[in-house]
Amino acid sequence: MITLQNEFLKVTISEIGAELQSVQIKNKEYLWQGKKEFWAGRAPLLFPVCGGLKDDKYIFGGREYILQKHGYARFSTFEAEQSSDISAVFLLKSDKTSKAAFPFDYLLQVMYKLTENRIDVTYNVKNTSADTMYFSIGAHEGYSCPEGIEEYSIVFEQPETLNSYILNGNLLERKTVPIIQNKTELPLKYEYFAVDALVFKEIKSKSVILKHNKRGNQIKVNFERFPYLLLWTKPGAPYICIEPWCGIQDSMDSDYDITKKEGIISLAPGITVTRVHTISIEGDTPDA
Repeated sequence: MITLQNEFLKVTISEIGAELQSVQIKNKEYLWQGKKEFWAGRAPLLFPVCGGLKDDKYIFGGREYILQKHGYARFSTFEAEQSSDISAVFLLKSDKTSKAAFPFDYLLQVMYKLTENRIDVTYNVKNTSADTMYFSIGAHEGYSCPEGIEEYSIVFEQPETLNSYILNGNLLERKTVPIIQNKTELPLKYEYFAVDALVFKEIKSKSVILKHNKRGNQIKVNFERFPYLLLWTKPGAPYICIEPWCGIQDSMDSDYDITKKEGIISLAPGITVTRVHTISIEGDTPDA
């Protein structure tokens, strides 16, 4: 574990998955703590795919590969390249094991930096192979909602008309259900998650706020250059995941060709792609 701390925040990160384990202000925990009766995860990094693949497989270069939902980075041990009081850099390299599921050479660097009440999370993906690389990357942070999510709302940066794509197992149907119509606020309800997640493709906002309906505490998530946003919990669970993704689940009619997969990033040899999202704890602090 590596701990970062400034005058506002105390943040702990595991080398397994380069995953956030704790986000605190003055001993108040804002990150879901992974209770197994609901969900053992906390904030997994999704790479080299986001969501599920049809039959857990894809085809590249005429060969079939098996790759589990959300990829393998969340279970991989990252190297802690650098760390200071307020920043840390983690590195994952391709190896023989990874290439059995994902046949590309790459460097995946995850950087965390504290600035006052904000955590900057930066993903750098460099293609070190000779072929164009096809991948997705995304975040899956779970935020603690001790009273249950129905005491909270999601506030969008601008008015949104959002339809959620229906999930059938791990795959998306072409059908949608309406969620909000020209509104900035979505009061959370467990009924939204009776099947699985809310999946938004046509979102204009580049930030959202998770706010308690009575208290002043807020968590703001910025996700510029992440084209998809998902919200997820399990009915009755005291957390909500806010998930900016560069990539999306397979549709039910997928032809398995990863080069044609919706939302896939194609990265030429020697090129690096960078994506940044931020997490800010705003409003009341525990002793305010």
